[in-house]
Amino acid sequence: VAVYCGSSIGNSAAFSTAAESLGSALAAANRTLVYGGGSKGIMGIVSGSVLEHGGKVIGVIPQAMVAAGGEKDKVDENDAAVQLNEIGRETAIDSMHERKVQMALRSAGFVGLPGGFGTFEEVLEVTTWTQLGIHDKPVVLLNVLSFWDPLRILIKSSIEAGFIKPSSERLIVFVDGPADKSKHEHHNWGKAALEALDGWQRGHNSGLFKWDIGSKHEVDFKETYT
Repeated sequence: VAVYCGSSIGNSAAFSTAAESLGSALAAANRTLVYGGGSKGIMGIVSGSVLEHGGKVIGVIPQAMVAAGGEKDKVDENDAAVQLNEIGRETAIDSMHERKVQMALRSAGFVGLPGGFGTFEEVLEVTTWTQLGIHDKPVVLLNVLSFWDPLRILIKSSIEAGFIKPSSERLIVFVDGPADKSKHEHHNWGKAALEALDGWQRGHNSGLFKWDIGSKHEVDFKETYT
């Protein structure tokens, strides 16, 4: 399972406990975590939780970040370069684009925790790949403290404006947690995430394009991402 999340910690303990919950659930279910390879922020919490509970972790990180000591906190400008933890297995690649491709290749589904620009980009890219028919994999967002509500509103607005077809609203699964936000810090987000991933029904999305026709390159592309 690929997890997209921030390399910063955020300003609420609920973000950290949600990451811990997800990590322990992945380990208990014997599902390997695929993530960006950092050890700071939410990224470090979810990977540390997987390892602490005996799970497996694959970190995928560009060589440029390895040379700089890893990802830095995006909020604290004085934060030192990250010293990578022992993460099980690390894959160093050449670019950010290849990082996203390799994470998708190794994953049967995607979970988004709170994060910044990079998290937004990754979540929307894999969702677009589902829409295009490149793959058929679930995208689940853990809506801790309603963090992802603005994206949900944006999707609905785009549907109303005629830019997204109504049936594509289901391409992202929002997991909201308790109505009482005070309970979010202790909610079992990990269990809810796995239930959402397992509830995804393949074949219900008709991709906009057929990637198994045309050139040999297109055939390989489809087979690689399915």
